[in-house]
Amino acid sequence: MTPQSENFSRWYLDTIRKADLMDYAPVRGCIVFKPEGYELWERIQQAMDKRFKETGHRNAYFPMLIPESFFQKEKEHVEGFNPELPWVTEVAGEKLEERLALRPTSETVIGHMYSQWINSYRDLPVLINQWANVFRWEKRTTPFLRTSEFLWQEGHTAHANEEEARQETMQMLEIYREVVEEVLAIPVWKGQKTPSERFAGAVDTYSIEAMMKDGKAVQAGTSHYLGDKFAKGFEIKFLDRDNQLKYVHTTSWGTSTRLIGSMIMVHGDDKGLAVPPRISPTQVIMIPVGPPNKRQAVIEKMDEIFFALKDAGVRVKTDLREETPGWKFNEWEMRGVPVRIEIGPRDIANNQVVVARRDTGEKVSVDIDNAVAAVQQLLEDIQVNMLNKARAFRDANSHTHINSLEELKAHIAKAEQDGTLGGWVLGGWCGNDDCESKVKEETSFTTRNIPFDPPVEKDTCICCGQKAEHTVWFSRAY
Repeated sequence: MTPQSENFSRWYLDTIRKADLMDYAPVRGCIVFKPEGYELWERIQQAMDKRFKETGHRNAYFPMLIPESFFQKEKEHVEGFNPELPWVTEVAGEKLEERLALRPTSETVIGHMYSQWINSYRDLPVLINQWANVFRWEKRTTPFLRTSEFLWQEGHTAHANEEEARQETMQMLEIYREVVEEVLAIPVWKGQKTPSERFAGAVDTYSIEAMMKDGKAVQAGTSHYLGDKFAKGFEIKFLDRDNQLKYVHTTSWGTSTRLIGSMIMVHGDDKGLAVPPRISPTQVIMIPVGPPNKRQAVIEKMDEIFFALKDAGVRVKTDLREETPGWKFNEWEMRGVPVRIEIGPRDIANNQVVVARRDTGEKVSVDIDNAVAAVQQLLEDIQVNMLNKARAFRDANSHTHINSLEELKAHIAKAEQDGTLGGWVLGGWCGNDDCESKVKEETSFTTRNIPFDPPVEKDTCICCGQKAEHTVWFSRAY
């Protein structure tokens, strides 16, 4: 496996292939999710879907094919997505009268349906989520992070007024933060996107941004307040309590399978994956050790512990293959399983097992009678430690002392000499698009978001030196 310090991108590709998460599809830019990779997505789905339902949202499904005319109803939206749209132009040997796009997102088709479903204030709010695949014909692709087809969820809600819609926008952003930090153990910054970075057709876009181990950023989730733009485009009106016909206010919000790629790049190391316990398909792997002639007694004791862990809700497997214990240790470390239990004849004689942590490599002996409780506690400790470790890395690679474009360039130059990308930089921004563009053109650092709670406030613009209207995170990004 390529070391991270040698080539991070190659390490990433080595890791996901060796861990058997995916394979390349015959269509450019598309991948096949193998069971190990898809189960990661299933666990993300479960964590999010539970929270969506607790806040009153319900799942529905809308067609993949969207008429071209729908995109023309919101000009900014079609301009934002047009370069990435794949089109269906012919069916059964006959050309279609109207082209059909493979959905890049579903605001248009859902807006059309809402215009038929919503008539009165009694029909509001509409709180719908969709689990689906979408298509964006990317020029450069990376498995899980950026592919031509990917899996995601997209929420679409309609409300009677701006206040309710904005509350929804922020509520969903907080749900994203909670899942990404508490389940995937990835620390994020919540904040607002700059106008140039906001979703096509949105009034305001908010995001959670995460730092990878190479210092680049991943936009881990977004929540958009759409105002009444799509309502006007699709004539989504309702009769309010005052007997006035009004447009609804809508929101949309989404996360995708790029969360899997983010999890890999935040926690992985030169041994391979390191998967947080709450998302790991296998939380505990049990491996027998010792001479083959004593294997039967070992396996009988393993079975007792296995079923006790399973009954306690722990996702546990045993590895009884013919390979050596050392080979198995390396294999399951590479796959990122949080806890390994080793058990041999000597352990049975001492009424104990050896428990190893993937996150620290630490090994301890645990009494068999207390094994279930010890493992459950250890899984919680590992979950917390992985988040703390990722947060410490992020903070160590976040730079708040840079106040000018020249300082930023010098910082990047030094980082490149040291073999890094320079992490993230907190800078002031005057609010002028030209300054934002100049930073991007001269450094390849883009604005990530305007954090709600920045570590420090910046007084002057990093580009022009004028008064800063915002404090912004800048970095290179996937």
